[in-house]
Amino acid sequence: MSSFNLKEDIQWRDILVRALLVIATVTVVVWSMPHDNTSIFHAEQGKPWKYADFTAPFDFPIYKSDAVIQRERDSVMKEYEPYYRYNVATEQQMVRKFTADYADGIPDVTDDYISIISNRLHSLYQQGIMEQKDYDELRSDTANMIRVVNQKQAFSVSILEVYSPKGAYEQLFRDEKLASMRGALQKCNLNNYIVPNLTYDRERSETSKNELLASIPLASGLVQKGQKIVDRGEIVTDRTYRIIESFIKENDRRNEDKTQNRISLIGQILYVSILMICFTIYLSLYRKDYFEKWRSIAMLYAFIIIFALLTALFVRNTFVHVYILPYAMVPIFIRVFMDSRTAFMTHVTMITICAIMLQHPFEFAIVETVAGLVAISSLRELSQRSQLFKSAIFITLACMAVNMAFDWMQASTLSQIDYSTYNYLVVNGIALLFAYPLLYLIEKAFGFTSDITLIELSNTNNELLRRMSEVAPGTFNHSIQVANLAGEIANKIGAKGQLVRTGALYHDIGKLSNPIYFTENQSGIDPHDMLTDIESAQIIISHVTEGLRMADKHNLPKVIREFIATHHGLGKAKFFYIRYKNEHPDEPVDDLLFTYPGPNPFTREQACLMMADSVEAASRSLKEYTEQAIRELVERIIDGQVAEGYFRECPVTFRDIQYAKTVLIEKLKTIYHTRISYPMEKKE
Repeated sequence: MSSFNLKEDIQWRDILVRALLVIATVTVVVWSMPHDNTSIFHAEQGKPWKYADFTAPFDFPIYKSDAVIQRERDSVMKEYEPYYRYNVATEQQMVRKFTADYADGIPDVTDDYISIISNRLHSLYQQGIMEQKDYDELRSDTANMIRVVNQKQAFSVSILEVYSPKGAYEQLFRDEKLASMRGALQKCNLNNYIVPNLTYDRERSETSKNELLASIPLASGLVQKGQKIVDRGEIVTDRTYRIIESFIKENDRRNEDKTQNRISLIGQILYVSILMICFTIYLSLYRKDYFEKWRSIAMLYAFIIIFALLTALFVRNTFVHVYILPYAMVPIFIRVFMDSRTAFMTHVTMITICAIMLQHPFEFAIVETVAGLVAISSLRELSQRSQLFKSAIFITLACMAVNMAFDWMQASTLSQIDYSTYNYLVVNGIALLFAYPLLYLIEKAFGFTSDITLIELSNTNNELLRRMSEVAPGTFNHSIQVANLAGEIANKIGAKGQLVRTGALYHDIGKLSNPIYFTENQSGIDPHDMLTDIESAQIIISHVTEGLRMADKHNLPKVIREFIATHHGLGKAKFFYIRYKNEHPDEPVDDLLFTYPGPNPFTREQACLMMADSVEAASRSLKEYTEQAIRELVERIIDGQVAEGYFRECPVTFRDIQYAKTVLIEKLKTIYHTRISYPMEKKE
């Protein structure tokens, strides 16, 4: 495959993958951004105008506020009268139908009731009957009037003067003569002859309503081109505020065209693309190893996308201030799991992208950048809850101080400062405390292991460690000693001490399967005496594979499993290997039968464990613990490991190795120092 000329270790496939990563991020971020044309001004009533002197660039009306227009509309709508057509044929049809149905008379009543009921129906239809739904809606306000259109005449009628079908039926039996015979007349189903004769005229009603609403002026004045509106530092009054808002509204209306929207979209794409390309170049130049761990890259780009989406959501809905979002949580997570430089670059990239969605991008960017710097500086590692609590306090105070500086620079008096922003910053500080429980989700989602998890795993009450102390106490004691030694080496050379200590506690858990076959757990009887050297070597070597199996079973993190696999590297079970060679000098030896599966250490922490493990185990075979003997032991073992190439794939330096020797010598001298012999008490 051809390579990229500017960087020998970056191939075209890598460039393509990173380009696709940038394109995907830009697409999601730009899609989430508000795309409407935003005006360059933002007025705050009762506060000083912080921009330059503002003069009207063109004529525009002073629009009324939505609340004022709504009040005027409500007032005008009180005069609105919906139109209803009066249908004469309905009355004639229903009365004719009634007389025809009962031409032979009504049972149990006299014949004169036919004419009485016909007259009463005529009266009801003359008053007017409308649909029950319309009647109930208009009847809610007894002052409502309707406009009845009868042929070419239209006249206003109170809603109280017309009936619904149900009301007309009840009105029919309010007649004394009909009420007295109600029982017999109800059998006639008179409600079948009462139907609406007032029909809603939608066209005329809508026309009338639109004319009334159109009579309301949307503006209360006019600003002419060149007219001075407000000076810099001048307090924005109610009228000035309405003029500025009218200018913004008119300016947005003029700019609402497809060409302008396309230009705005292209600008957003270009802006976000430049930032993401610069961020990707930084990772490629200074943190290219992260691209080998796709979960690390996924976390970095995911944080940028997630907080851009949240910012866009807050801006679109305006239900709460964006300062509530804990942006400083991003550098906290990245600092804990990666490094401070990447944490700062990611935070700045994210903040710069989010800033362009806001009305005050400069103030927002400065406040949140300071928050990120304080987060990175105050939280070098997260191993205790109190550390996060202190960092949250420092971040909140820093943000409030920066925001106060902006307020003092822009306000002429302290009474003009809007203190609600400080409430949002306090809520932001409280939200930062949720970083502690979110660490667990981040670890599981992106495959990291935090110091908190390592500390929890270091608890000797954990199932594996407790079982080791009971079943293989010698191995347990050896693991604790190795953990202390390796941790001291890591601290001395600047590696991760807590990671080394935890890995050292679990590096020999595979010995739990056959603890008696390891010398530290034996008490006089050696089962290897009954085995061949090859069989013994296989049992000794199997503690690595057994350890990996047990680690998988108990869901230990990957970094801990790597300590189990690499603490012997590709070394040999030398005791049995050398003895076998001595006993079979003329036979070829299959080295693989005596070789650990490896691999060799590939991190500084794994190198610390290998050195500490080998030296601690060998120190138990010393006949005397003089400084000279300890020094010779340490020099011999570690120089042998270097000579055999165990650290070739490990970024450990000769200086680190020399520091490791010094730490091991001093610690072993302390562990095996001679004690004063206590005198015996003489008896009388």
